[in-house]
Amino acid sequence: MNFPAELRYTKDHEWIKMEGNVATIGITDFAQRELGDIVYVEVETVGQSLEAGAVFGTVEAVKTVSDLFLPVSGTITEFNAGLNGAPESVNNDPYEAGWMIKMTVNNPGDVDELMDAAAYEAITA
Repeated sequence: MNFPAELRYTKDHEWIKMEGNVATIGITDFAQRELGDIVYVEVETVGQSLEAGAVFGTVEAVKTVSDLFLPVSGTITEFNAGLNGAPESVNNDPYEAGWMIKMTVNNPGDVDELMDAAAYEAITA
C-alpha cells in the first residue's frame, strides 16, 4: 500500500495535505481497499465551518456507506466535482485525482499532531 510521506493521517483513514492554510483531504489507499469499489461520494458541507472529528460527507461503496471525518477544524471551501462523474478515482488514485475536499484550516499547527506515514502504516498492519 502507498502512504506518501508528505501527508498526515487520521485513525479514521483520512489523509490531509497542507499548502499554506489550505488543506486537501481524502481517504487513504488502505481505506479505499477496505471499502471496495466506490460508486458515490457525497459532500453537502461546502461553506460550513466544522470541528475536527465532525462528519463532512459520506463515501458509498458497492457493499457499504462510510462517514468521512474532518481531520482538523476549519471551513470547507471546495468539493472535488470530478468525483461526481468518476467516483472510481478514489480507488484508482486516492491521493491525487481522488481527493475529496479542500478547506481553510483554523489552526495549521493541528495538522502536526496527526500521524505521519510511519505511524499510520503501523496501525494498518
